[in-house]
Amino acid sequence: MPIALERRFNHEHIREFSDGEIIFKEGDEDRDLFIIQEGAVEIRKTTIEGEIILAELLRGDFFGDMALLQNIPRFASAYSKGKTKVLVLHPGGFLLKIRRDPTFAFEMLQQLSSRVKVSSEKFLEAVQSGKMSSEMAEDILNTSSVAK
Repeated sequence: MPIALERRFNHEHIREFSDGEIIFKEGDEDRDLFIIQEGAVEIRKTTIEGEIILAELLRGDFFGDMALLQNIPRFASAYSKGKTKVLVLHPGGFLLKIRRDPTFAFEMLQQLSSRVKVSSEKFLEAVQSGKMSSEMAEDILNTSSVAK
C-alpha cells in the first residue's frame, strides 16, 4: 500500500509505490494530478480486445490531468514501473501551484501539446496503414472537440 512520505503543503504530498502497484484505476472519481519524481508509470486502457498500454511516463512527466482538468472519471489506469515516487497534487492546490510556479503551467502546456501531436501522428499512421478506414477517421474527427 502506498504511503505518504512527505507532506509539503495541505494540497500536495509525496507517495511511493512499489513495482506494478496501481496508482489509480480506470473509472475512479478522484481528481489528483501526479508528477513523477522517481521511477516510471505505465498508463493502461481496457478495451474490448483487452488491456493496451497508452503510454510509459518517466521522471518529470505528469498524469491524471484529464480527470483534474475535465472533471471526469479516470480514462485509464496508472501502474508503477519499478520503485516509483510521485508528487500528488490535489485539485485545490493546482491553481496555487501555477501561481507559485508559472513555468509549471507552461511546461504542462508543452507536454499536453506534445501528447496531442503524438496522438495525431498515431491516428494518421493508422489511417494510412489501413488499420482504420478513412470513413471511420472522419466519424472520429467529426465527433471530437479537436475538429470543432
